[in-house]
Amino acid sequence: MYAEAVEMEQNISLAPYTTLGIGGPARWFAQARSEADVAAAVEFAQARSLPLFVLGGGSNLLVSDSGFPGCVVHIALRGVQQQTDGEDVLFTAAAGEEWDAFVAATVEQNCAGLECLSGIPGTAGGTPVQNVGAYGQEVSGAIEQVRALDRTNLRWVEFHNAECQFAYRSSRFNTAERERYIVTSVIYRLRRDGEPLLAYKDVAQYFAGRKGTPTLAEVRAAVRTVRQRKGMLLTPGNPDCKSAGSFFKNPVIDVAHAERLRQKYAEMPHFAAGAGCVKIPAAWLIEQAGFAKGAAMGAAGISSKHTLALVNRGGATAAAMLALRDAIRTRVAEQFGITLEQEPVYVGAEPSA
Repeated sequence: MYAEAVEMEQNISLAPYTTLGIGGPARWFAQARSEADVAAAVEFAQARSLPLFVLGGGSNLLVSDSGFPGCVVHIALRGVQQQTDGEDVLFTAAAGEEWDAFVAATVEQNCAGLECLSGIPGTAGGTPVQNVGAYGQEVSGAIEQVRALDRTNLRWVEFHNAECQFAYRSSRFNTAERERYIVTSVIYRLRRDGEPLLAYKDVAQYFAGRKGTPTLAEVRAAVRTVRQRKGMLLTPGNPDCKSAGSFFKNPVIDVAHAERLRQKYAEMPHFAAGAGCVKIPAAWLIEQAGFAKGAAMGAAGISSKHTLALVNRGGATAAAMLALRDAIRTRVAEQFGITLEQEPVYVGAEPSA
């Protein structure tokens, strides 16, 4: 019933739609500017038994050199609405809204809850999927409701916060029910005139020695500055910015494993991560394994400012990025007994070994 509502294009290169600038063509490609477009694209793919991939801001992706053999639907829904609810403000953002611009708009209205998530590339629709977080803040602390299309029956559903099953960098949308739902809008509950969060060390140090509490706008500016220093703020012309952000998740290991490592590496940074678990910074593991900032394997490399970011130094292929990934993972596993988990989603078929 939706099939005529969206234009389908053929053999569209996906590289320009990703922050890494890597990837082959999509066999079919749709720009979804409305919920009807989203449903029509899904119906198109289902009618032809085609695999379907949902593309947002392209900031957390590595696309295969051979591209994607099915249908790619690019979420381009735009618009922001808001309403007051007591001392809170509810912001409803369409899934295609550029994330950092949206955060800037909430800060300009002096609404707290997303300020530490400034400077993160991508779109609003991707934030609940992986429970986006940075500098002590996660979107799960602000999300009120998520609206999505259920691909199994083409029905629209709405999930309240608790139903999203949020955890560290995860939700129901990328775990148990991965690929079942397509997010089209998100409602965030923010605190009007609330105080900014200064829980993260780098942000707190930025204001060290200052009297009084910084404003939300000042904290947003500080977060963006800290991200820029680490090469994690995408700015045109910066060679470190053709990346997918953090390429590896910070691993969580059991306490016994952590204690064995601490006997050998007394300086190893570590953080409590729930009962019986410890989180180890992946960047530290990578550096200890011999991969320094700025290291390269051909056109694929490591950011000169942040070890976690793998970058396209110019003309890199997906295969080259995977080769660097595998070299890092192998050495970390051999040295620490820890398998690093890739954070960006891989689109298409990985080349055979």
